[in-house]
Amino acid sequence: MANLSHIQYLFEPKSVAVIGASTNPRKIGYKVVENIISGGYEGHIYPINLNGGQILGQSVYRSLDEVDGDVDVAVITIPANGVFEAVQQCAAKGVKYLPIISSGFSEIGNTEAETQIVTYALEHGMRVLGPNIFGIYSAQVSLNATFGPGNIKAGNVAIITQSGALGIAMIGKTAVENIGLSTIISVGNKSDLDEADLLAYLTQQERTKVILMYIEGVKAGQRFISVLKEATHHKPVVVIKSGRSKRGAVAAASHTGSLAGADEIFDDIMKQCGVIRADTLQDAFEWAKFLANTPLPQGKNTVIVTNGGGVGVMATDACEKYGVNLYDDAHTLHQIFNSVTPDFGSTKNPIDLTGGATSEDYDTALATALTHDQIDAVIALYCETALFDADKLTKMVAANYAKFKANQKPIVFSILGGEVIENSLTALRKEQVPIFSDVYSAVSSLGVAYRYRSYLLEDPDSTDEVRIDTDLVNGVIDTVLQEHRSFLLAHEAKQVMDVAGVTLPGSKVARNLMEAVKFAEEIGYPVVMKVVSKDILHKSDAGGVALDLENREEVMDAYQAIIRNCRAYKPGVVITGIEVSQMILPGTEVIIGARRDRTFGPIIMFGLGGIYVEVMKDVSFRALPVDRRTVISMIEQIKSYPLLLGVRGEEKKDIDGIIDTVIKLAAILQNCERIADIEINPLMVYEQGQGVKAVDARILIS
Repeated sequence: MANLSHIQYLFEPKSVAVIGASTNPRKIGYKVVENIISGGYEGHIYPINLNGGQILGQSVYRSLDEVDGDVDVAVITIPANGVFEAVQQCAAKGVKYLPIISSGFSEIGNTEAETQIVTYALEHGMRVLGPNIFGIYSAQVSLNATFGPGNIKAGNVAIITQSGALGIAMIGKTAVENIGLSTIISVGNKSDLDEADLLAYLTQQERTKVILMYIEGVKAGQRFISVLKEATHHKPVVVIKSGRSKRGAVAAASHTGSLAGADEIFDDIMKQCGVIRADTLQDAFEWAKFLANTPLPQGKNTVIVTNGGGVGVMATDACEKYGVNLYDDAHTLHQIFNSVTPDFGSTKNPIDLTGGATSEDYDTALATALTHDQIDAVIALYCETALFDADKLTKMVAANYAKFKANQKPIVFSILGGEVIENSLTALRKEQVPIFSDVYSAVSSLGVAYRYRSYLLEDPDSTDEVRIDTDLVNGVIDTVLQEHRSFLLAHEAKQVMDVAGVTLPGSKVARNLMEAVKFAEEIGYPVVMKVVSKDILHKSDAGGVALDLENREEVMDAYQAIIRNCRAYKPGVVITGIEVSQMILPGTEVIIGARRDRTFGPIIMFGLGGIYVEVMKDVSFRALPVDRRTVISMIEQIKSYPLLLGVRGEEKKDIDGIIDTVIKLAAILQNCERIADIEINPLMVYEQGQGVKAVDARILIS
């Protein structure tokens, strides 16, 4: 352990003190010491308690001062009111890491005490994990410094959890599921160290093959994204996040002291980072176990081998749901499997060996699939029949799994039957075999392997450089701030859009009725008229917009109607003028928005636009910066994407124009720090090659 990078001291300490060690078996301080000793930790153990004495054969020190030697980690288990004094003693001793199990801090609103502890620790070169955690387990040095179960199985799955109670339950669950852990660690209130700090270590640690995280809220979102992207290029990361519903998000915030971001944004950014998000703990554990013990597929062709037609059809449905591609070259499949399939079976995919299949038939069929270079993964299904010796099932499955794993080809099993089959299922799962009683669970595990492989194969793209005249934009913003406004008026927004090369309709602001008529005739009919007012942000809501005005009379009527509507909408409104603009030809309406999210920083949004955007909510999000490939994935994600490809005889729309506009909007937000929110709604998209036109732009400043 020479040349330790600093975070390694937390996961691979040479010495551990337990402040609040107790002789009472019902106390946390006793359980932590007991777990450290029984777990086989070979470093120095220093129980600390004012009363001295002995605990489990270990001499107890009355204070850290009595310890002769360095202390890398001090686990603090005492009540909250004594923690700061303990932290001061740790600083005097030169302790490096402080996992604080004690609760009673920001999770109950006591932020002042928590801030005092962290500030003092950082000033003295110490890092804090927690408070409000269950501890840390690290297989690297056989350290179980938790108050959870003592029988943690060492392995290659790392778990980071924000919930202490759930984390302890996870330890028990991993034992039942026979999942070996490289580490399990809780971050609690995340007063100092957070998921990003721990990910940085686990990404580089060879023992860890898969990282599983339970998250309730994200604080330093931009840093988290950066570390996640690095992690997922090295190993799979499975995330389960609570707080999906509005009520759940509120509960998560009150429980942890940190806010859960909007779930749609979180979900899309996790996809962008290559994270596999699970909806349930069961899925999260199954996927983590599968990815830790199964090689990734090297190609996209999957074959189903079954002895039951019905279960084969279910597996086919599951493959479509979870994005598993079934190999469909009927001629090649017939050549491969004809010799092992009876005449009344089927060599089409699924390969139906029929209910008369024996253990030997499965061996032959799976051996054939294993050695054929056109088959990249196998789903093996078994339904209990009277003709198959069920006692041979366990041996057959285990032997075939071993062969596939040795040859770096993934296989997943699903078996269904009575007591003997259930006993086989239990025995095989204990041996880390990917075997399930439910077909959908089996296929979903293979699906996440394919999804992760697809992410790894994505080529990084380059973003077109968009030059922004920030001096001009800052000049506009300075004017707005001098007038005590938080948003840009139409002509100001047009100036900013022009800087990035986003074209808005030609327009002029009329100060009176006759100017409106004059400008309309100069621009050319048809025209659009919109109110210009610092008091009205959403013009349509105020009746401040009139479309498709064809002549002088319509312009005069619209001018007076807009003034009347806006004064009724907001008495005392200050109207600067009425903007008269060129009427844009109709097209497919989309929306593009960019804003500074309080959790994840600068983000971009794309979706179906127009007046129904709030109703349809058909949008996608990504964190900035974005490249063209990322923007394409945003566009393809929305449910309305087929409209852009052309439906019912329509031509394909100018998707390149959309991509360019998204990148330009992103460049404005990234280069102009005082802009908080920028939105084009709608952006009219025309047929391919005919471009796009921004109809309206809204810009807010911070």
